[in-house]
Amino acid sequence: MIPTKAAIIDMGTNTFHLVLVEIYENRFETIYKEKVPVKIGQGGISNNFIHPDARKRAFHTLRHFKNLIDGENIENIFAFATSAVRNADNGEGFVDEIKEKFQIYVNVINGEEEAQMIYEGIRLSGSLNGETYLMMDIGGGSVEFIIGNQKASLWKQSFEIGGQRMLDLFHAHDPIKTDEVEKLTAYLSEKLKPLANAVEVYQPTGLVGASGTFDTLTDIYFASLDQSKLRNQQVFQLPKDEFEKIAVQLLTLDKEQRLKIPGMIPMRVDMIVVASCLIQYILKMIPVDTLICSNYALKEGAIAKLMGKDSLNTVLSR
Repeated sequence: MIPTKAAIIDMGTNTFHLVLVEIYENRFETIYKEKVPVKIGQGGISNNFIHPDARKRAFHTLRHFKNLIDGENIENIFAFATSAVRNADNGEGFVDEIKEKFQIYVNVINGEEEAQMIYEGIRLSGSLNGETYLMMDIGGGSVEFIIGNQKASLWKQSFEIGGQRMLDLFHAHDPIKTDEVEKLTAYLSEKLKPLANAVEVYQPTGLVGASGTFDTLTDIYFASLDQSKLRNQQVFQLPKDEFEKIAVQLLTLDKEQRLKIPGMIPMRVDMIVVASCLIQYILKMIPVDTLICSNYALKEGAIAKLMGKDSLNTVLSR
């Protein structure tokens, strides 16, 4: 079978991802992948605005991505924008400009579509089995929660409480102060009431974290063991006790000290503090001994759809 080549661009609030793939009937092979900390939400997300500096960074990165895509003669480009763009008053103009400048049509997906695609990515990773899981993806603008199993997502919702938003609202001091953590926890308690209700109804027994923060947490854990992750492995386990040890470090060290933690990457050094507070909050809601961490998330959900392996093949129909 001759594979179909495709490019997936995930324009997240914190990070832009590019994945170039060859798609076969039952599998895909990655030709190339890259992530760039564009931080499109920086300087404007709390005011529903894409800041001019963020716009410049986005265009610079997309020009680079388009050159790589053209270099592989790929015509099938699937680009997605999430929280920062869908909530920005100037988001529509931003997307129009991308189409004009780079001939890239950006699909601005809503929160429910984003959550479903994240579920498809997690499912493709092999993280799920017969158990009912709570799945979460901490983005810069929004956080998606899904409850489901290998067969289907049973409940899902996107909350506009992402890392950049939490950072702007609660992380004024470095290290973060105790009262800032308390205020953040009270905020989460208020915002996540629908999640608490869903957990009560569906009684998930496992927790899966997708990509981003969870990748970095597992990097830090593996570095503490003097081990490296296997490159072709998509699913990792992080013991809850080990996560708690890492979280204590993240909440008590300043940025310079956090950067020295083995396994830490600079692009996550700020947001990982508030993200860890969120994970601690969720662990009180769903007591587990181990966090399952999936390398796959939204962009792999898009690949699942292209392969016809999804349960809701709608988002890519444009």
